[in-house]
Amino acid sequence: MKTILFAVLFVCPPVLKPFLLRWFCGARIGRHVYIGWFASLMGRHISIGDYSEIRALTLLRCDGDISIGSYSLVSSFNLIYGSASLTIGNHSYIGPQSLINVDEDVQIGSYSALGARCMVFTHGSFLPYTEGYWVKFGRVWIGDYVWCAAGVFIHPGVEIGDNVFINSRSVVTESAPSGEILEGFPAKRVTTMDKLQRKMSPKRLDTILWQMLKHFADVSLRRGLGITVGDELANQLRFMYGDHNYLVLCIPSQGPLPTLPDAQSPTRLICLVNNPNWQAPLLPDPPLIFDFATMQTPKNTDIIHHELNIFFKRYYGVQFEYE
Repeated sequence: MKTILFAVLFVCPPVLKPFLLRWFCGARIGRHVYIGWFASLMGRHISIGDYSEIRALTLLRCDGDISIGSYSLVSSFNLIYGSASLTIGNHSYIGPQSLINVDEDVQIGSYSALGARCMVFTHGSFLPYTEGYWVKFGRVWIGDYVWCAAGVFIHPGVEIGDNVFINSRSVVTESAPSGEILEGFPAKRVTTMDKLQRKMSPKRLDTILWQMLKHFADVSLRRGLGITVGDELANQLRFMYGDHNYLVLCIPSQGPLPTLPDAQSPTRLICLVNNPNWQAPLLPDPPLIFDFATMQTPKNTDIIHHELNIFFKRYYGVQFEYE
């Protein structure tokens, strides 16, 4: 029965897949979960959190449980299989063309990522054990805020602590404690996260928000959407898209605030807010706010807001939840 349902899920339209998993498997599927074309999954118990995605042409088949947290993404062309259980935390990412063997349990924490073409194995054998050759089994445990860059290979039995970066093409054969930066074959510590991670202050975050917004203007607006952006004044972008005038503002933690449109203005306002005491203006069309204190933003259909949200996540790893 599970094999038949797995095949049916593979070919049916994405809009039907959450319904079929709830109805036939008793799966717990959150709000706005998306399972793409020619993607399928099956497990003993299935749980997928709000706003998570499994992209097209990904196959996920485990005899144990499958648990995917909220706001997580399993990209396209992935193969995940085995007899044990898979757990993925919140806001995590599995890059395209990755392979995860789940013959023993695999757990990936929250805000953690496997880049494109990573491989995770919990079982290693081919030569016959009965003739004296070796075999290895072992769960793989990856903590929170772990980034495995493209092409990382993780051996059976490896456990990785929190706040770890593993450079691309590294082969991880031994467990790693929290706070390490690893690279090489086999992967060895080259330094610690404390030495490279900058200490953030409100003033430094003000500067970073404006840097990201200028980059967004170049990458997403000019190149992606073909939008002509007006002269870039400090902490603000003005442009027109479709029939709408847009004003995107950085609201800094201190110092003078940028000029806001009046209540009669038809301008669509988007604000990057780094000031917890700032009050949104009363406008006919309420401003769309990226709140960097709560890391929340409203759910809506505005294309510029959507592009900015995707830009933050894709280029800078900054992830928001919907209010």
